[in-house]
Parts: sequence; C-alpha cells; structure tokens
Amino acid sequence: MIKQIRSIGLNSTTVYFASYASVALSIAIWFLRRGDDRANAERFGIFVGLWAPTLMTLAKVIEDAEREEGGSQTNPVETA
Repeated sequence: MIKQIRSIGLNSTTVYFASYASVALSIAIWFLRRGDDRANAERFGIFVGLWAPTLMTLAKVIEDAEREEGGSQTNPVETA
C-alpha cells in the first residue's frame, strides 16, 4: 500500500502538511458554523479533526519507507 501511495507522488512532507491542515480546517469549521444546525457543524469539525492522527501515522510510515529507499543512512543523533 505504501508503494502505491508513493507511486502517486505523495511523500511524508505532504501527508504531514495534510495532517496539520486537517486540524486547521477542523477549527475553522467549528468557528464558522452557522444557522440552526450548529450541533451538526460541531460534529463535522470534530470528525475532520480526527483525521490528524491517522494522517500523522501514515506520514511516519511513509517517512520510514523513504529512509529505507534512501539506503542505510546514519542517524545524526547516534553519531553525536
């Protein structure tokens, strides 16, 4: 699955950005709710905010795959 995601051009940075954007979108949805159906807008804002942990996990898996594809690079923390 990760190879398929990478083949369409998504990298870890893009997915991390999408995660942060989902948090911002969630807050915007919550603040910009209008009309009589405020409860629905709040629930939708919470739903969008729940995308962030999933996207963060996916970004970390993609990041690990990117590191493996790049070869065995030394970790700067380990060499210090």
